[in-house]
Parts: sequence; structure tokens; C-alpha cells
Amino acid sequence: MTKVALVTGGTRGIGAAISIALKQSGCEVAATYGSNSEAANKFSQEHGVSVFQWNVADAAACEAGVKEVTEKLGQIDILVNNAGITKAAMAHKMSVEQWDDVIRVDLDSVFYMTRCVLDGMREKGFGRIISISSINGLKGQMGVVNYSAAKAGVIGFTKALAAETARKNITVNAVAPGYISTDLLADTPEKVMEAILSEIPVGRLGTVEEVSRIVTFLASEDAGFITGSTISANGGQYFH
Repeated sequence: MTKVALVTGGTRGIGAAISIALKQSGCEVAATYGSNSEAANKFSQEHGVSVFQWNVADAAACEAGVKEVTEKLGQIDILVNNAGITKAAMAHKMSVEQWDDVIRVDLDSVFYMTRCVLDGMREKGFGRIISISSINGLKGQMGVVNYSAAKAGVIGFTKALAAETARKNITVNAVAPGYISTDLLADTPEKVMEAILSEIPVGRLGTVEEVSRIVTFLASEDAGFITGSTISANGGQYFH
């Protein structure tokens, strides 16, 4: 039976690669997006992925959105919590708004989305919940205490929920990418990029496809004995 996968922030960057990979693995895929309807619809047409617009930082919007996806595609078997933002500032200069915005999108949304699919997964006796954390959630990074805190929170959430759901055949895992080649890094000054690469033992950025392959594996039947884990993909930049 075809499994239904829902990927938040699934129409661009790492999220788009995950949506495409899950589609190619045989899943029916729904991808959420925040604002750019034109780009999302183009992505949908090109890759056969259904797209849905809602704010993942809004609990009520998540409930309504998951209900819509379920009515159109069926019960959600796989949830990938990928949506995230960054708002950089040193802690002593960071505004409450910058802190709140990042925590809501990068951490609160993981809970909001997960609670919407858990009952269905428990009833079905199957589920895969995969959340995208970050190397910065493992080692911390100056200038983004909000992002680092949120991504560390995702790892704690993953471990605790894995313990709660294991007996229901629901696995809960996280992926912690390092520096990945996406649009976000496209405008990075050359000297800054050289400094970044000097810290990565393999000597290059990761690709979105490398991250998506990890997610696709964790979503598969083959990964049924893996839960509560955080898989790092950072080229050896940080070990944990």
C-alpha cells in the first residue's frame, strides 16, 4: 500500500530534495510552504508533489492543514519536520521577536505537526517521524543562539518521543546536517566560504540529495530498528 508522507517546508532547498526522494521511493507526498505560491505550484507540477500552504508556527493552522492533507491523500504515515528559519544576532543584541520567531518555526512547529499525526499513527500501528536538526544544535554556534537552542530542542524532543512511541511501531529520529549547498549559502562571500570549507575535513559542502537519502532510509521499513537517533551529515566537521 502506498504510504503518505508530509514534508514541512518541502518545496525548496533540503525540503524539496526530501519531497522528491520520497516521491521517487513510491510515497504519495504532500509538501507545505509558507508564502511563495507561484514557486510552490511550479514545484508541484514538475515533481508530482501535492502542495499545501499554511504557517507551521500556528497550532490551529497545522491542525487544519493536516486534516486537509488527510482528506485528500489519506492517513499520514511519514512526517518530516523540515521547515525552519534563521534570524542571526549576537545574544546581547537579539530581540525578543527574533528569539520567538525562530523558536516557533524551528521548534514549536515540530510539536504542533507531530501531535496532529500521532493518533493516526498509533491507531495504524505504524509511523515514521523525522525532524531536521542541525550541526548547530549539537555544537552550538555564536550569533544564532535562538537557532542553536531550537535545533538542540528538536534532538531532545526526538529522544523523548521515541521512548513514548516505540511499542506502537512508530520510529522517531533526527537528522543533523552540517553546511549544505543550498540557496542560503549562494551569496556567501568567498573568504567566508573558504573559512567554512577549511573546517570541514572532507573539504566540500554537503548536497541536499545526501540529506534526502538519509531521510528516505529512515522513512523506510528497513529502518524499523532505528529510533531516538540523530544522524549527522557534516563531512566530519563535528563528532558526537
